[in-house]
Amino acid sequence: MVCIAAFIILVLIGVFVALISIFKKDFGKKYLRLLKKSFHCFSKKVRLQKCDTNFSDDVKTILLKKVVINKPKLVKPLSITIEVASILLVVITVWSIIEAAKAGLSLWVFGTCNVSQPSNCALGADSCGLDEDNLNWFSEWGEIFNNIPDRLRNWKVNDYDFETSFVTGNKESDNIALSIIDPGCSVCLQSYKNVQKDQKFLDGHQIRVVLYPIKNTNGELRFKNSEIIAKYILASNKQFKTDDYSAKIIDRIFTQYDKDGTIYQEVFNNQLDNAEAVTMLDSWMKEWGVSDGDVKQIDLLAKSDEIAEILQRNVSIVEQQIRPKGIPTFVYDGGKHLGLFKP
Repeated sequence: MVCIAAFIILVLIGVFVALISIFKKDFGKKYLRLLKKSFHCFSKKVRLQKCDTNFSDDVKTILLKKVVINKPKLVKPLSITIEVASILLVVITVWSIIEAAKAGLSLWVFGTCNVSQPSNCALGADSCGLDEDNLNWFSEWGEIFNNIPDRLRNWKVNDYDFETSFVTGNKESDNIALSIIDPGCSVCLQSYKNVQKDQKFLDGHQIRVVLYPIKNTNGELRFKNSEIIAKYILASNKQFKTDDYSAKIIDRIFTQYDKDGTIYQEVFNNQLDNAEAVTMLDSWMKEWGVSDGDVKQIDLLAKSDEIAEILQRNVSIVEQQIRPKGIPTFVYDGGKHLGLFKP
């Protein structure tokens, strides 16, 4: 194990040696000779063959030469310590390589380096991660391999029977894009703004928007009024047979500010309870010319089992068929795209 550990260390310090070699070429030549000898022994060990050089003994001699002279009784325990430290270094290195491979595959498959806790991953797409608490280390590998076909497949929006919250972009286009968002997610807000800025994407796609209220692993809503907003929008669609008001609601939440200069998304997330959220949505509808009777009917529909079932069906399609690891998620041009839309 000593020669394997030594090889790992020599590889790791290679960058620094290369820099020193610019000024001291002899130093670099000595390093390369040592590295070649180390690699020869390393390759033998990996193939479970006996190392035909005394490289391990050379390493120990270098480390212990002063101890041999001054305190010979310490040579044996220190030699054992070197062996144990070498084993630990090799185990840690192998484990790090495995973990790096898992993170890399997860990043490629899901767009996040952490399968069970996507919100903790600093790499990959910006998104509001959908965390899971029922995955262990082995089931995370299973998730990755099970979803590799999803990464390679040709995604078609028409395969999914969503009750769309509203449609934007070019409504006449046959090139359909699916946008899954949460009204309370700040990344969804920025992604929405980015889509609105991308005129080429808007002109080239019919964008079907679906609201998906994110829940934490304990079942609680990540953003307390997301479900209320989603149900209200579905209820308004049902009441008027049009999604005009739905689009206006989301546009105001994502792009407009209250009298105190606070973006409405933050108002819904941090300042309003459920009842106050409904009251604000009602006031917007009245502002846009909706009668009191229709507003009351929307409120009743939003609380109905019918709307709850529609929303649950949408949620089930997202979780069981789209299977994103974060929100927003887009499906367009044959691919599934996690995270912030970039124009």
